[in-house]
Amino acid sequence: MEKKLRNIAIIAHVDHGKTTLVDALLKQSGVFRANEQVADCVMDSNDLERERGITILSKNTAVQYGDIKINILDTPGHADFGGEVERVLNMVDGVLLLVDAFEGPMPQTRYVLRNALERRLKPIVVINKIDRPDARVDEVLDEVIDLFIELEADDTQLDFPVVYASAKNGVAKLSMDGEGCDILPLFQVIADKIPAPEGDDDAPLQMLANTLDYDDYVGRIVIGRIVRGVIKNGQQVSIISDTGERKGKIGRLYEYQGLKRAEIPQAASGEIVALIGLADVGIGDTIADPDAPEALPGIKIDEPTLSMVFSVNNGPFAGREGTYVTSRHLRDRLFREIETNVSMRVEETDSTDSFVVSGRGELHLSILIETMRREGFELQVGKPKVIYKTINGELYEPIEKLTVDAPREFMGTVMETLGLRRAELVNMHEIAACLRMEFLAPARGLIGFRNELLTNTKGNGIMHNVFNGYAPYKGDIPGRTRGALVAFEEGETTGYGIYGLQDRGVMFVSPGELVYEGMVVGENSRELDMDINPCKKKHVTNMRSSSSDEAVRLIPPRVHSLEQALEYINDDETVEVTPKSIRIRKKILSRVQRARLRGK
Repeated sequence: MEKKLRNIAIIAHVDHGKTTLVDALLKQSGVFRANEQVADCVMDSNDLERERGITILSKNTAVQYGDIKINILDTPGHADFGGEVERVLNMVDGVLLLVDAFEGPMPQTRYVLRNALERRLKPIVVINKIDRPDARVDEVLDEVIDLFIELEADDTQLDFPVVYASAKNGVAKLSMDGEGCDILPLFQVIADKIPAPEGDDDAPLQMLANTLDYDDYVGRIVIGRIVRGVIKNGQQVSIISDTGERKGKIGRLYEYQGLKRAEIPQAASGEIVALIGLADVGIGDTIADPDAPEALPGIKIDEPTLSMVFSVNNGPFAGREGTYVTSRHLRDRLFREIETNVSMRVEETDSTDSFVVSGRGELHLSILIETMRREGFELQVGKPKVIYKTINGELYEPIEKLTVDAPREFMGTVMETLGLRRAELVNMHEIAACLRMEFLAPARGLIGFRNELLTNTKGNGIMHNVFNGYAPYKGDIPGRTRGALVAFEEGETTGYGIYGLQDRGVMFVSPGELVYEGMVVGENSRELDMDINPCKKKHVTNMRSSSSDEAVRLIPPRVHSLEQALEYINDDETVEVTPKSIRIRKKILSRVQRARLRGK
C-alpha cells in the first residue's frame, strides 16, 4: 500500500525564490492561523540569513495536502554551501527545480540538478517570477530542457512536469494561458508526480544521520530519514560509524509539523525524523537495530577548495572587545563547527594558537567568521589560499565555472580583467540588455574579483561561480598592485593628521579612531608600503593666520566589510576580527623589524 507521504527538496540558484516559495506553501496549507502576521522568509531563521537575504543552512518543514503529508526541505542556493544540498538530497525522492523566469539556468542550477539526476530523483520544474516585466518564460523553458539533455538525463527524467509560479504572490498554474489564484496546482503536481517513499516497515531498523542540530537544553539533535523498519521513542539502537559499533538509546523522537517539531511515539520507513539522546552520533553514521546492525553507505561530500589560517588575536587591542579570546576557546569553537558543518575541515598547526580551516569558498568561511564574532570571539584571519593537488607529479588547482552578466559596453573591461586572472571564455550570448559571459577561471584568480567587477562595470556587473573541478596549474596571477599606508605609532587619529595624508592614497579610518603600530590605515597610491602617522596633532602657536581656523575637508574613508577585507589583504597581512571591529594589520607590527626584513 502506497504511503501517504512525499519527501521533496527545493533546489535552485541563489536568489531564485526558494524560501519565498516555501513561505507560500506554508501560508496556503494552513500552517498559520487566519489573519496571523507572518514575516517573509520564515525559513531563514538566523540573523545572518535575514540580513544577507540568502539561505545558509538547510531547513525542514512539513505541510498537509488533503491526506498526504509533504516533507519539504529548503536548501541553500550558494555554491559554497553545497555540502548542505548534498546531504538533503539523500533524504528525498524528488526535487522542485526552481528557475528564475528572466535569468534562466545559472551555474548553481546546473550543480544542484546534476546531483539530483545522479541520485535518480524525480524533478518538477518550477519557473518562478513569471510576474517580472522582463520575464522570458518560453526561452527559459528551452534553456532548462537543453540543460537536462546536457546533463544526460534519461527519458523519464526528461518527461518532467512544468509549473509556472509567482512565489511572491502565492500563485501557481500549469500553463501561462490560465489564470492562477493560489498555490494548489503545485501541491497537486507534487502529490501526483513525486513517488511515495519505499521501505519495508517490517524489516530491521536502518536510518542515516544526515544533519546535526544543537539545542542548549537537550544537546545534539540527529536528523535523518528512516530507510527501513520502524523507530520508537526510548528504543535501544546500534550506532555504526567508521570507528566501529556502539550502543545508544533514543531519548525523544520528533517529526516535523509545519515549522515545529512534534514528539511522537514511533515513525515508519520513509519519514524524516529528529532524535534526541544520541550524543556521539556523527553525520553519515547509521542508526540500526541492535539485533541486525547493518551499515548504510556514508555521505560523500565534495572536498574543500579554499583554506585560511585562524589564529588568536595578539594585537595591542586584544581582549578589549571580545569575550572569548584564548586559543582554547578558538579551538573548541572550530572543532564544534565541524561536527555539523561537513564541508569544513580544521587542522592544528605547529603553533598552539593557530589553526588551518578549509572550506568550499570565501563565503563559506566568512559566514563562520561572522558567526563567531557575533558570539563574542576575537581572532585573526590570514589571506585565503586555494588548496592544490599533485596528480601524476603535476600541480593541479581548483577551477570555477564563472558567469558574468554585464552591459555590452563593459564587455572589453571584464574580459581584459579576467584574462589577467588566467580565465578562459567558453561561451557568450545576449540576454535582454546584457551580455552573459561564461568563463573557466582558477579559484585563486577570483579572490578579490567581485569588488573589481563592481568598480569596472559601475555597479552593473553580476557574477556567479561554482566549483568545476581540478585542472593543471595555470601560471602566476598578479596580486595587489598598490602598497599599504601603515600607522607607525599607537594613538587616536585626528582630522589634521588624516588631512595631511589624503594625497598619499585612500584612507580607511576616520578622525577619533584608535590605531596602533603596524595597523593598515589606508592604501598607498604607489606600489610600496609607507609608514605614516594619522594621529598627528596641530601645534598651537600664539600666531594666527587667516586660514588656520577653517575646517579641514576630509574625503570619506573606504570602509571594508569582512569579505572585502579578506579579499584585500596581502600575504604579509591579516584581518583582526572582534565583535565591534574589523581591522587590517601587518603580521609583523614593528616597522623596524619589517624594514630589517625588507633589507635582507
